[in-house]
Amino acid sequence: MSNRAEARSGQQIVLRLYVAIVILAGVMGFVLGSIRPEDLQPELFGVIALPPTPVGVAVYGFVTIAVVLGALLGLVVYVSGRIDDTAGS
Repeated sequence: MSNRAEARSGQQIVLRLYVAIVILAGVMGFVLGSIRPEDLQPELFGVIALPPTPVGVAVYGFVTIAVVLGALLGLVVYVSGRIDDTAGS
């Protein structure tokens, strides 16, 4: 009896890694907020002031990493799709 490994596409692996990194950023934000440094004043994109509580810093970590990393991954997907389309021509 042979066990076959479940095939996973590269996109699924990258998506799972992305989710893990975003969750880790939120958890680390919560930990940092729990320590409560004196000068901690998180501002989302320099516009939206968040409270310096563990939840506020966790939201800051989640949103900031999700947007920045998501934009970079989106750019990679777009460029790789364009290169793949032009390579076949």
